[in-house]
Amino acid sequence: MIEAQLQTQLEEVLSAQGVAPEHFGTLASQLVWRIGRSDDGPVTVRLGFVGSAALFADLPRLKNATDAEVEEAALEGTLRVEWVGARPRS
Repeated sequence: MIEAQLQTQLEEVLSAQGVAPEHFGTLASQLVWRIGRSDDGPVTVRLGFVGSAALFADLPRLKNATDAEVEEAALEGTLRVEWVGARPRS
């Protein structure tokens, strides 16, 4: 069930950015991500292209989030997504 909800959220975000869902597989192989939470912040997914991987080290550290915390945030709609690096061109 959680996979379907995450898939729906992902498709909404991709569509808003002009990325067709069928291109996600190709795009995914070029991405790096980190999932966690700041001290009192929401569960956060940091996402960027492989070429931006070094920029992740410049950001405040995220503490590990459990699978249950990620699932709860996704179900509640409080999962935060941050793009790291240059934004992709449409």
